[in-house]
Amino acid sequence: MSTKQTALPEPAAVVHLSVDMGKLTRVGARPGFLDYLVQLWDFRQFIFYDARARVQSGTRRDKLGSAWLLLNPVFNGLTYYLIFGLLLHTSGGITNFIGYLVIGIFMFQLSAGSITNGARSIQQSKSIIQAFNFPRAALPIGVNLRELMANVPLLIAMLLIVLVAPPAETISWLWLLLIPVVVLQFVFNLGIGLILARVIAKVHDVTHLLPLALRAVMYGSAVFYSYERFIDHPFILTMMRMNPIFIVIDIVRDCVLYGRVPLWQSWAALSLWALGALGVGIVFFWKGEESYVRG
Repeated sequence: MSTKQTALPEPAAVVHLSVDMGKLTRVGARPGFLDYLVQLWDFRQFIFYDARARVQSGTRRDKLGSAWLLLNPVFNGLTYYLIFGLLLHTSGGITNFIGYLVIGIFMFQLSAGSITNGARSIQQSKSIIQAFNFPRAALPIGVNLRELMANVPLLIAMLLIVLVAPPAETISWLWLLLIPVVVLQFVFNLGIGLILARVIAKVHDVTHLLPLALRAVMYGSAVFYSYERFIDHPFILTMMRMNPIFIVIDIVRDCVLYGRVPLWQSWAALSLWALGALGVGIVFFWKGEESYVRG
């Protein structure tokens, strides 16, 4: 009797996978600074179209719609005119107080709205931050771009009021200098917004102090009074001239009301404020990139 021996199957080949752990990155890890800037550039179209869409839909629930973008600063201007111009007589020595006041309020409004909304952009977008992976600086950038777009009609209305309200001013080529002023103002607003966005994301209580700080800046920006009343107080005058919002307002008044080329020192100071704020803001915000998901 012969027995057949059945050959046992050979064991299956074992596949060994080698993973290069050095190429793995932690989810939500902060990229290098230059890579971060590249990512923001890649998101530029999304930032632009999202900002434009939010401007168009921002006031749809109101019956007057986008008209409130103009009515709010106009009502503020009327209030300040009644209180400071007629009751407190701060208009003394100002030949065109209406134009002086309108420029101060409208230009301050542009910075106040941009800084406030930019500072709150991270805190108000926690659900988006935790759901999607993108450079978080896109949020304050988008908010500031949205505020700039929304305020373009206000700037046009400001110029129209200066043209119509007595004593009416005349159009000059100096009005074109409003463009670089607004660009530098936008850069400054963005830088401050980036700094405050990280601070508020960590310490929400700062949101309660922000309106107080902006109100103090407004009072120190000669919005509704002439800075010349502090000629005999050199320290106060120096502090006021160092205020970037005052510099913006002063340059616009020179161009629109007084028909004179602003001093180069004013342009240099505003440029330093704008570029310095943006440089510090983007680096400071980038260093906290990982904390926004956990916050």
